[in-house]
Amino acid sequence: MAGKFKPARGRLNGSGPIAVVDIGSNSVRLVIYERKARTPTMLFNEKLLAGLGRGVAATGRLADESVGLALGELARFKALIDHTGCQELYIVATAAARDADNGPQFVRQVEKSLQAPVRILDGSEEAYYSALGVIAGFWQPRGIVGDLGGGSLELVEIADKAPKQGATFPLGGLRLSEEADGKIAKAQKLTEAALKDFDWPDLVPGERTFYAVGGTWRSLGRLHLFQNNYPLHVMHNYEIAADEAIEFCRKIAVPNLEGIEMAEVVSKQRRPLVPMGAVVLEQVLTSMKAERLVFSATGVREGLLHEKLTVDMQDHDPVIEAARELCTLRARSPDHAEELIVWTDTLFKELGIEETANETRLRHAACLLADIGWRAHPDYRGEQSLNIISNASFVGLDHASRAYLAAAVFYRHQGLREGDLSPVIRELFTDRLRIRAKVLGATLRVASLLSASIAGLLPKVGITRTGSGLSLVLGKDLASLDGDRLRKRASQLAKVIEVDVEVVSG
Repeated sequence: MAGKFKPARGRLNGSGPIAVVDIGSNSVRLVIYERKARTPTMLFNEKLLAGLGRGVAATGRLADESVGLALGELARFKALIDHTGCQELYIVATAAARDADNGPQFVRQVEKSLQAPVRILDGSEEAYYSALGVIAGFWQPRGIVGDLGGGSLELVEIADKAPKQGATFPLGGLRLSEEADGKIAKAQKLTEAALKDFDWPDLVPGERTFYAVGGTWRSLGRLHLFQNNYPLHVMHNYEIAADEAIEFCRKIAVPNLEGIEMAEVVSKQRRPLVPMGAVVLEQVLTSMKAERLVFSATGVREGLLHEKLTVDMQDHDPVIEAARELCTLRARSPDHAEELIVWTDTLFKELGIEETANETRLRHAACLLADIGWRAHPDYRGEQSLNIISNASFVGLDHASRAYLAAAVFYRHQGLREGDLSPVIRELFTDRLRIRAKVLGATLRVASLLSASIAGLLPKVGITRTGSGLSLVLGKDLASLDGDRLRKRASQLAKVIEVDVEVVSG
């Protein structure tokens, strides 16, 4: 597409903006992404709950009112796509457009308005791209992905890097609500009947995870999050034990969420659909013998973009790539962050600190994020970094891992006093990650004082294991960097790791 795209220092420009228009049975959405990347960042995101699928099951047609709403919004989308200089545009339509008698006519109108072809996804394609979106948004996910739209439910197993064969069911929120006349008991019978012949994958213990995709299920998760006073309002990778989720679904399966505590956190337009989503979710979790429920903010749109990456880019770690992007945009010296990764690799190896593969990748990400708050006032660099990291649109890590990243960088700036750390972050920690965050924070404090967070010096600092601990060796050309402050920070590190750390110069 031709466009007005101009590079900007506040963005990672690359291929330029990419737009995806997703025409679903309930919502019509435009998402403009910054560029083609392993972790695409949203530049703009807007939706309209047009309700295209409303009445299709009964009449076989898209309602004229819904079509008018959708086409009006799509005209606005076209103006925004042109204004932001998008270089590529992808348009997908799902259940309502493919099932309605007047769907082809509506699609032609969309193509005329947006001046680009519309791809109508069948059920298996919708399942495939939803699953690919989860693969893009999580680190080595295994389990079953479910995408609940307005017109249909897609289920597909994921393992390794590719989705398996998916299946589609007429259980979308709008469709189920209409066929059940809004009655919960009837919706339960319809759901049970639709799923009773599905051949559920035989998942081994530890891999019975259900990844919930779609706005209705995210609204359900948001309600659970607020009812339980969960400290972090990030829906992606929000996790609930399956037994607790099943009980919650039963409790909120009330028409329009009437009388349900904190129902106001769900938008009025979503409230009639959330109880139907609860009915479907309860049946799915029970039938697959799920162990845990995890909510996903990534789905069909992210799956479409993920497919267009090279295999090499698909294999990149999403957390490392997102951290590297923030580092590029915000750090004094991105090259220094890369040096930190190598330097801490050596230090942890010499100390004999054992790490899981996940802990290693998190440490690397924290090194990349260590200096993103440097432009803030010194008294607030830790707090600002913590807020950015804990609320960033990261994918590929759970909430305990997010807390580790935020805490490690906080300690790097503010010191190692436990009481200064946000209680929100302390509540999300595992004990193991809490200790490791402090160890890494102490290490980063030493490295930042040695190098002024500028590249070129750290590789010259030797790390040597001694009988009683560790030596940081400053050669003759670095001897003048020795001093009381450096030795005090080395002592802080020694206290945290419980071995001697000495500075050797000259």
